[in-house]
Amino acid sequence: MTTGAGSSFGTTCWWGFSPALDLQRECLESSMAHLCLSQDDLPELNILLVGSVDGRHVLRTMSQAHRWPQRRINFYIVENNLEVLGRQLLFLSLALESPEKMGLQEKSEMFLELLGNSLIRSPTAAYLQEKSDLFIRYVTDPDFQQRHLGAVDLSALKFKERDQLESIFRFWRNPDPQAFPIARLWDLRVRQYLGTRYDARRGVCDWDLTMKLHERGARTIGGREFSRWRDTGVAFELREGVYHIPNKTLASGRLLRHKGELVPSRGYWGDIGTGPFLPFGIQSEEPSLLKTINGIPAKSAQEISLYNVTSLFHELAARAPFPPPPPIPEGASGAALAQESPAPNPDPDLQDHKAACPEHVRIHFLPLGCTARLPCKSQYHQHFHLLFFSCSMVHALTPELQLVSAPRATLITGVAAGICPQGYADH
Repeated sequence: MTTGAGSSFGTTCWWGFSPALDLQRECLESSMAHLCLSQDDLPELNILLVGSVDGRHVLRTMSQAHRWPQRRINFYIVENNLEVLGRQLLFLSLALESPEKMGLQEKSEMFLELLGNSLIRSPTAAYLQEKSDLFIRYVTDPDFQQRHLGAVDLSALKFKERDQLESIFRFWRNPDPQAFPIARLWDLRVRQYLGTRYDARRGVCDWDLTMKLHERGARTIGGREFSRWRDTGVAFELREGVYHIPNKTLASGRLLRHKGELVPSRGYWGDIGTGPFLPFGIQSEEPSLLKTINGIPAKSAQEISLYNVTSLFHELAARAPFPPPPPIPEGASGAALAQESPAPNPDPDLQDHKAACPEHVRIHFLPLGCTARLPCKSQYHQHFHLLFFSCSMVHALTPELQLVSAPRATLITGVAAGICPQGYADH
């Protein structure tokens, strides 16, 4: 499996390589026929997500749950590193902020910044610091967490993992930009990948975009936005503000060998090959966004991403589809796709940060890499009606998992669901 630091995909996956899915739509009718009733007499749909990374499937399934017969949905999430788990908690918390605390446009822009930008604006950095304080309370005080984010269940995490999560959130809270010098780390990452081709990086960038992304269906990704992201790590410039503060959620740790000894090091070990455009920027329910003019997409991946995320957050709060966008004059900013709304007004009192939890949805975070142990636990016997394995975690899909699959369960793999990087597909 060629996904080391020297490859373009890195060793830490920060965003998915497939578009966000409504998992109720993907679940086979035969799977739905075998749903059991929960204690409140609702059909119960249990979904196992292994390596979904950014929570995009959870968010879309939650936002579109009103389109389907009412069910109790349980998500069980397994990842292979705690930084990714922490980011999913951040995205869920952001998505569930009440409209009174944060407007729709600000929420959508902040989500995309934190998802895929190496550098973020000052308001986004302030929000991240504020949430880091809250998350530290979550992992150290389960009762507090249940009162304020009751849709999430962290009880299955080991105490060691909780301690490590607390350290991660403390690092996110650190205001010192030199704690994570992402501009230098990004350049080192690009140099490591390109090697002797570094001086020809413009040509390599065009080749990667055309031959690795456009040829696999991601034609909405434009050359200018892809080149900007490859050079700086900034994928979404949604405001005219200054993007100058390192996005510490993209930091992860590794053990590096130095003078014969393994030394812990924190850096950027993620993707520089595809970019964060695939989860929300290459497909849409709104067909006007996917039109082409003379064979060239009329909208960029950034514009499509902003509309899709805005639509998702609107539907999550309003339980109604987002109205289609009006015709936008040529040259208008992508931000015009989102509705104007007031900027967030964070309250320093943690007790007031109560998220609007969706009804009949429960999100369980399981211990790292625990898929091999699930068949040994009786509570998971024939439990999951849908199983999703990302292309980076498909090696964890073993025959023993039939024991935890419900009769006629649905299986989705990242290899089939989206643009699978060659290194992962080779596993």
